[in-house]
Amino acid sequence: MKFCDFVTTDAIQSDLAAVDKESAIRELVGNLVNANQIKSEDADSIVEAILKREELGSTGIGRGIAVPHTKHPCVDKLVGTVGVSQTGVDFQSLDGEPVQLFFLLVSPPDRPGDHLRALENISRQLRDDMFCKFLKQSKTPADIKTLLEEADNNQFVS
Repeated sequence: MKFCDFVTTDAIQSDLAAVDKESAIRELVGNLVNANQIKSEDADSIVEAILKREELGSTGIGRGIAVPHTKHPCVDKLVGTVGVSQTGVDFQSLDGEPVQLFFLLVSPPDRPGDHLRALENISRQLRDDMFCKFLKQSKTPADIKTLLEEADNNQFVS
């Protein structure tokens, strides 16, 4: 699975305003609403589902990266977005460091394979320090989109 299979280009944000975990999740889910990937009336329940998932253990996986995700019946296909915080967000990450890179996923409950393949792709790409460095330096959604396309074309993974 590639980023182009699930990342909604119109929902990418290069300058998150969020200062904490919940506001980051709300902002990213709001971007998916604005990009017509989820209905506005479903946004709160998706945020709640992601926060409930966070209670099991932070999806702030370290090195300035978080992958908040949930399965939710309001979507009929896997949707996702990417956000970059220039200042970093307290996300209760496993290493205690602020998060700058966010990959948010929402998938239908009956498609666990897609969910896992997307998480696997994200995790594989995020192991590449150069990819992460370039993402953190991205100034526009177009910059992020270009990096995701390059990752899809295996220009980063060593």
